[in-house]
Amino acid sequence: MKKNSSVKSANVRIKDIAVKANVSAGTVDRVIHNRGRVAEDVKERVLKIIKDLNYEPNLLARVLGSKKKYYLAALFPDHQYDAFWLAPKAGIEKAEADLKQYGVQIEQFVFNPHDPDSYVKQATELTKRNPDGILLSPIYYKETLPFFEQWKDNNIPFVLFNTQIADYDPLSYIGQDSYQSGLLAAKIVHFGQQTPCSVLIAHIDEQISNAQHLVKKEQGFRNYFLQNNVEHQFNILRVELQRSSQSGFIRKLDEIVDNNPNLKHIYVTTSQAFEIAKYLEQRKITGIKLIGYDLIAPNLHYLNNDKISFLINQNPKGQGYWGIHHLCDHLIFKKEVPIIKYLPLDIVTKENLNYFLDE
Repeated sequence: MKKNSSVKSANVRIKDIAVKANVSAGTVDRVIHNRGRVAEDVKERVLKIIKDLNYEPNLLARVLGSKKKYYLAALFPDHQYDAFWLAPKAGIEKAEADLKQYGVQIEQFVFNPHDPDSYVKQATELTKRNPDGILLSPIYYKETLPFFEQWKDNNIPFVLFNTQIADYDPLSYIGQDSYQSGLLAAKIVHFGQQTPCSVLIAHIDEQISNAQHLVKKEQGFRNYFLQNNVEHQFNILRVELQRSSQSGFIRKLDEIVDNNPNLKHIYVTTSQAFEIAKYLEQRKITGIKLIGYDLIAPNLHYLNNDKISFLINQNPKGQGYWGIHHLCDHLIFKKEVPIIKYLPLDIVTKENLNYFLDE
């Protein structure tokens, strides 16, 4: 009877490979893990036998039996400043609980998202700890680049979430395609508005020159109208608002609303759409549709009360969860990790909200 060449590796041991290759088990182990010195002809002989025998190392059993600890660091904004960041924190903690049996320990470094000095301080402290891997949301572009250089030099893999910076070859990026989400928001506006009008892009609590993800959202939003040859129908306005100055926040909105009676849509590029909804409610302004991001409690309140029309869900919990898993797949399980993992662009209304709530 002909032998089945697809015999599973469960029946093959390192010792079997060593006997067949006429080498020690230690030599086979070095070849499998690509470490230590092995003569090239011996290495080729062992690799051929491994292939012929269809051998696959039982990494899971080996990791479980190992006492090695993996110290990971997570750098992200403090949710006390913005409720959005509570979800990535929960995702990171869930991943840590799932992976604890493999020796994974995660230390969280949280910073004030409105203070670049706070970001630099925490990133510096993190770097001093020399972690095995780093998960971060690099919301400050210029301040982040020097750390990328350091981590590269120290061979520390890092995964980005929420904000994508491809220049320095991170291990992986997890989150939405910011440009595509801008295109999506513009398409919602276009489909809901067949007559000429003004549309406001509102950036809240961000320094746009240093926030690449918001720049890409605005680019996508604007380019939709150009690509579809309808830019003449839509007067695109933009505003940068800071909640730290409530009087300035209201004054800027008053000026735009009072000077643009045909304002029909406001696209909020951050998770603070509820602030605009509250403003419109207080001024008893109707007829303006709001599009924003993220399923945080204040946004859900105004979504259910029809003050916010659409929310684009960025799945922040999944971003934190899968970010840690990508690091562990690379460090512990020696798996190939995708360079980019784009999460779905979910359009949420009050009618389908219940399907997205995490119980």
